[in-house]
Amino acid sequence: MMPLDTLFHQLTQLRVAVVGDVMLDTYLWGRVDRISPEAPVPVVAMNSKEYRIGGAGNVALNTVALGAETVLFSVVGDDEEAERLINLLQDAQVDTKYIYKSEHRITTNKTRILSRNQQMMRLDAEVTFDLLAEEESYLIQQFTNYVKRYQPHVVIFEDYNKGVLTASTIEKLIAICVEHDVITTVDPKKANFFAYKGVTIFKPNLKEVKEGLNIAVKEVNEEVLNQIHQQLYTELKHKISLITLSEKGIFCQKGSASAILPAHIRNIADVSGAGDTVIATASLVYAATKNIKLAANVANIAGGLVCEEVGTTAINKQRLVEECVHILTDVE
Repeated sequence: MMPLDTLFHQLTQLRVAVVGDVMLDTYLWGRVDRISPEAPVPVVAMNSKEYRIGGAGNVALNTVALGAETVLFSVVGDDEEAERLINLLQDAQVDTKYIYKSEHRITTNKTRILSRNQQMMRLDAEVTFDLLAEEESYLIQQFTNYVKRYQPHVVIFEDYNKGVLTASTIEKLIAICVEHDVITTVDPKKANFFAYKGVTIFKPNLKEVKEGLNIAVKEVNEEVLNQIHQQLYTELKHKISLITLSEKGIFCQKGSASAILPAHIRNIADVSGAGDTVIATASLVYAATKNIKLAANVANIAGGLVCEEVGTTAINKQRLVEECVHILTDVE
């Protein structure tokens, strides 16, 4: 039996690399008092603006919040948004020295317009084409040097289909990790869904699984999810499936052992960023313990907690510890 305080202390001893698409989240807050005379749309009287870190950057924020030494690998534009994003990451104690600024790309910026905590509209500025050959080569070389020198405990791939993680990049980075016995975890998206062959933990949500396997799932139960795990394993030869099930909780399977862990009742304000928190938490707990059921339990609680906040936000470690003490007590 491992006391929870011991577990959370172990997370602070970890080194983690996050690789993937980073983005800036811009929030414009205002109030709506009338409809525009020019078109049948609400007029939002803006009263504040806030910048937050999104995508792979939000995964890095979560691993830092849990106490892990965190470095981020990505490619952004050579623009004002990149400067703002990198400054935010550095303020949050994320190591940004491996973020490459490209003159051929723009930094992804998702602008959300909100009133009374309701999202009225989202405007996306982005490019989604794959990295150029020289950018990909630079990323792979820098990552290889980092792994050889620092031997991270876990590498998290955070794929948003914005072009940083190409199929060839994914294959080469996983091979480097396998060579150096580094745990790999991934939060996949559709374009590269089956590119993550040999990964340690494969963490899609149920919608992504259905799209990736092109299947219809009428009922969510352990038998059906066991079959899904086997289908994924046939393609990926991965070690562990970790599938988030929205309000139904989370499913994990390693070998023949599997479980569905139910969600806990929450006052849901916003689900954006919850998947980032789940992959970050599960990756660290598994790296520290090699216990996937424990990792899934803690990640399930963490994902629920961040859904109580509006917008993307990192997990509050103290709240997570308190919730785990309340729900899990001591764990194996």
